[in-house]
Amino acid sequence: MFRSAFRGFVVASLIAASAAGLSGCAGAVLGAGAAAGVAAFEERPLRTIATDTKIATQLRVALLEESERHFAKVGIEVFEGRVLLTGIVDSEKMRADAVRLAWKTENVKEVLNEVFVGSGSLMDTAKDSWITARLTTKIAVDKDVLAINYAIETVGATVYLMGIAQDQAELDRVIAHAREVSYVRKVISHVRVKTAGAAGAAS
Repeated sequence: MFRSAFRGFVVASLIAASAAGLSGCAGAVLGAGAAAGVAAFEERPLRTIATDTKIATQLRVALLEESERHFAKVGIEVFEGRVLLTGIVDSEKMRADAVRLAWKTENVKEVLNEVFVGSGSLMDTAKDSWITARLTTKIAVDKDVLAINYAIETVGATVYLMGIAQDQAELDRVIAHAREVSYVRKVISHVRVKTAGAAGAAS
């Protein structure tokens, strides 16, 4: 009974959050002036942002319906219909489930599978969260990086980058910032470079 109620609550919350994002996008959170400023630097058109938000929400709901552990263990980032899956899961089946559910989601163009089978501690999770927060701050204050166009996930001290870079120089700055953060072992980029096609380099 409790699990069923919890699932219903989470699904309802995800749908509500998605609806807010689809109806208001940046303006739902920011004032009109600030939203206009943010939109000026956001590379994705509002329609694409709405579609990406819908993909992420539908996939999170699908993972939750599979099991609470699927929902809790798999991270999701969506940019331009490209889905980045990250996390450390209990079994190969759980990993395959995440990929399968991602491909079943409407409007998905590509699935980038960075999910691994293994185990992690609460200390590892806390460290990963710290890395993500630290890197997010570093690129936000860098005047030569349009941070709004990047998403960051960290798993096992490996940083995964997703988004759109203005050029290779900007992406190189973001990767350099990531390498400078304490505890980072590796940086993997799935960032699309505007002027040079797609990037997918590990460092």
